[in-house]
Amino acid sequence: MTADGAAAPELDGAPLFLLDAVPETDELLVDGSEGRHAVEVLRLTPGETVRIGDGRGVVADGEVLQAGTQGLRVAVRARYEVPRPNPEFVLVQALPKGDRGPLAVELATELGVDRIVPWTASRCVTRWREDRAEKGLAKWRSAARAAAKQSRRPHLPEVPAPMTTREVCGLLADADLAVVLHEQARRPLAELPIPPTGTVVVVVGPEGGLTDGEVVAFRAAGAHAVRLGPEVLRTSTAGAAALAALSTRTRWA
Repeated sequence: MTADGAAAPELDGAPLFLLDAVPETDELLVDGSEGRHAVEVLRLTPGETVRIGDGRGVVADGEVLQAGTQGLRVAVRARYEVPRPNPEFVLVQALPKGDRGPLAVELATELGVDRIVPWTASRCVTRWREDRAEKGLAKWRSAARAAAKQSRRPHLPEVPAPMTTREVCGLLADADLAVVLHEQARRPLAELPIPPTGTVVVVVGPEGGLTDGEVVAFRAAGAHAVRLGPEVLRTSTAGAAALAALSTRTRWA
């Protein structure tokens, strides 16, 4: 939808390129790494359709006029603003081992997450010390950006600094619906009513599972302990599965 409520133009299969800003001009230049990717990897040529966004909802649809060493010169055919979806989906993701962190971010982004909060749970094997936090965040944000482009999302998910358990409790207390995925929970996620607006927070624990203290603290903050199904999923895929289950009842309905 556009800012005025009209349906956004459809460009099936059109690649999305992200710029810092989308100026209000009749022509745009996609240069830098985005331009090189368009020319050298996608090999776009004049006449093809593309979509250009700022990652904050502003989008311009257009046609390639020229493709060369400087990137793409694009004629803008439509420009609009896509509002953020409701309800907002927030994933609190315990830090997984190795490359499973970026994988969790990638999958969650493709399935519609709006915010991904890294969480240093008690049983996390991975620890982002001060000298590693920026590098870890950079990897997560890069994964979110790439996945947003792949799935043609007009809004990039936010990836803030890691939270402590106490800070996560504050986030849960402010949410319109907060759930904690737990393999021993009896109530399935499918039974919970989903608010049509506001914020829905999903907490995913680490490979070693949640501690009893974390479960107690999260419940005290207003979160519901739920299960997705009989299977126990990896920490890197559980969040994506929960987002898909939520989307089928809200955004995909």
